[in-house]
Amino acid sequence: MWERLLGTLLRQLIKDGDLTVHLNSGGTIKAGNGAAPHVTVRFHDDALPGKLIRNPELAMGKAYMDETLTIDGDDVRGLLTLVVRNFQGGNLPWTQTLARNLRIAKRKWDQWIPHSKAKQNAEHHYDISTAFYYLFLDEDKQYTCAYFKDPAFTLEEAQAAKKAHLAGKLLIKPGMKILDIGSGWGGLAITLAKDYGAQVVGVTLSDEQRKAATKRAEEAGVSHLVEFRLQDYRDVTEKFDRIVSVGMLEHVGQPQYPTYFRQIEQNLKEDGVALIHFIGRTGPPGNLSPWFQKYIFPSGYTPSLSEVVSVVEKTKLEAADIEVWRTHYDRTLYEWLIRFEDRLDEVRAMGYDERFIRMWRYYLIASELSLSDMPHVLYHVQLHKHQTTVPITRDYLYVDGAPEPHSSFPEGFVPKK
Repeated sequence: MWERLLGTLLRQLIKDGDLTVHLNSGGTIKAGNGAAPHVTVRFHDDALPGKLIRNPELAMGKAYMDETLTIDGDDVRGLLTLVVRNFQGGNLPWTQTLARNLRIAKRKWDQWIPHSKAKQNAEHHYDISTAFYYLFLDEDKQYTCAYFKDPAFTLEEAQAAKKAHLAGKLLIKPGMKILDIGSGWGGLAITLAKDYGAQVVGVTLSDEQRKAATKRAEEAGVSHLVEFRLQDYRDVTEKFDRIVSVGMLEHVGQPQYPTYFRQIEQNLKEDGVALIHFIGRTGPPGNLSPWFQKYIFPSGYTPSLSEVVSVVEKTKLEAADIEVWRTHYDRTLYEWLIRFEDRLDEVRAMGYDERFIRMWRYYLIASELSLSDMPHVLYHVQLHKHQTTVPITRDYLYVDGAPEPHSSFPEGFVPKK
């Protein structure tokens, strides 16, 4: 029964592309119009069809991790491209539309993040191993979207450009006190101190990150200017000239947005500037994939712009500027994937098994496609309390007048499988 039902649902979903599924029982399901990508999947568990029908997003990722589902040529990109393309084409069966709507309805419960849960969520993802992240990140350990002003940029150059762009929007003057919410491995805070003369307080809930960031600040000679704390953003009491939050809003949880922006309002001086850098949706509110929720980012969520702006409106903060970065994050994720795949022997030497490797590969490719083929972008929301705090044009950011590229990828680029 489950196999017949799965065949019906797959033929409803896959209209564009070519999918062949070899079932563990010996049967075969074919779906699509024969166009590329051509993907062949093999099941190694009789229970998998039922699991895919009940919760396809969770079951497919888990089955790939567990090798109860294998893909010829290990073509994860091809399979996910096939699914995403047809999902975006509106081919989703009604049963999955209903399941998705139910997940959206309960997301406020899933994303309720008290202090204790916030720390657990941070530890789940960021305390894996600092050395592991260092294998695929750039030299400055930036684990957020890079800024490919020039498609020929290396990842290092693009991450440096990102930090310079953030600093430009913050309008920093030497001696200013800056709060970095979600300070990661400290690269941005160290740069703002070393290159701009700022005094920076970075807060994180990952002790692994705090230790690494503190050591890096000492090595950079700016430990007298930078302090990294193991502290929840909700417990910060000081006032700051500038506040920056890069890749943190995705972990806050939608029910906490009023608290998050009220906290920024309270911590920001009257003539201050805040900059919130986050992945968001170009469409209406939704929910994060249950596979991502379970294995990658517990309680994570990428908000629609309306969910953010509607909360900001209820504070004394005002939007000075909103910028949308398109294609920059999918390029960043692709660069991370290539570096990760190139250093698998080192990943294994650290004690990570093949299941973990498959999980991380699936995460990076799925994330890349969510930015390139689904309605996700990178938002910069610049905030202040008075209309004249920030210049009224963006000229201060582009003094050289250099034209912007239309894509972060070089012309004619074809990704590796």
